[in-house]
Amino acid sequence: MKKRILIAPLNWGLGHAARCIPIINALIINDFEPIIASDGVALKLLQKEFPRLSSVELPSYNITYAKNGKFLKLKLLTDSPKLLKAIKAEKKATKNIIENNNVSGIISDNRLGVYSKKVPSVFITHQLKVLSGTTTWFSTKIHEKFIKKFDVCWVPDVESSINLSGKLGHPDTFEIPTRYMGPLSRFEKRYATIVNDIMVLLSGPEPQRTILENKLLSELKNYSGKVVFVKGIMEKEQTIQIMGNITFYNFMTSNLLEKTINESAVVISRSGYTTVMDLAKLNKKAFLIPTPGQFEQEYLAARLTELNLAPSCNQQIFTLDKLKVLKDFTGLKSFDYETDFKKLFSLFERK
Repeated sequence: MKKRILIAPLNWGLGHAARCIPIINALIINDFEPIIASDGVALKLLQKEFPRLSSVELPSYNITYAKNGKFLKLKLLTDSPKLLKAIKAEKKATKNIIENNNVSGIISDNRLGVYSKKVPSVFITHQLKVLSGTTTWFSTKIHEKFIKKFDVCWVPDVESSINLSGKLGHPDTFEIPTRYMGPLSRFEKRYATIVNDIMVLLSGPEPQRTILENKLLSELKNYSGKVVFVKGIMEKEQTIQIMGNITFYNFMTSNLLEKTINESAVVISRSGYTTVMDLAKLNKKAFLIPTPGQFEQEYLAARLTELNLAPSCNQQIFTLDKLKVLKDFTGLKSFDYETDFKKLFSLFERK
């Protein structure tokens, strides 16, 4: 009988779920039976990608962003009682799932309450250091306190000084058992003819997703090149709408997304870490627009610009003219790294 592994990504946009796709595929290849657990758009994405796998809905964190980015930290602070209540409910749900499904292990991607003392429990994060401005030390310690409840922390990056996550995934000190698993991406680089001048790739919580969508539509209305615009809205059915030179999709599943990114000259997107890993895997030229007030995305965008890999700017001042600087940047590059899933999964082989 195959060992069942509960894999549970956080529902914060599509990034956490998307980077779990290669892990789920690797579990299947290594003769485990994954059970998917999440909520909202993250759960919908994985159900579409893996319709034959069992899935269960977890209590929602109900994370939303402030309309004004400078109030994001305050909003997250005021939402913290609600968050703690959700984590408590999540722990109870996890206990029931383990008891009723004979689960042999847990992989939690940033879901703080999905762990158990009864089975090996893994926490995935690229944020060993949680940036929050003047409160970075405090937010990092709080995160560490939760991670300590797990057996091991997997970091989707390389350990070397040349890496993708910078100080986020490479703090000066970190006492929790850690394994660097290499960058994760569901995509493969394909040599394809470029058919799209620009691809817009949106994701992330509201209302900031919609705010950026409206900003980009305003900028692109007078653009003459061919644009494919993926809104990042997970719905029951995929919709396609053509307006002049722009083709709109509400969402794309992995195969079409991989094909379309490979066929696009430039990608405009958020600087979420999963997006960065995907674009690096596909060696793409990208322009990055961090979510206002999200310190992690602002740091990643600034770092990649400083390294001359991808230009970036804040949401308010973006104009189409800013794409002209792309010619001066090298584009994101992938690492020659093969994740040893068999070694990582050996944790679940213990009696």
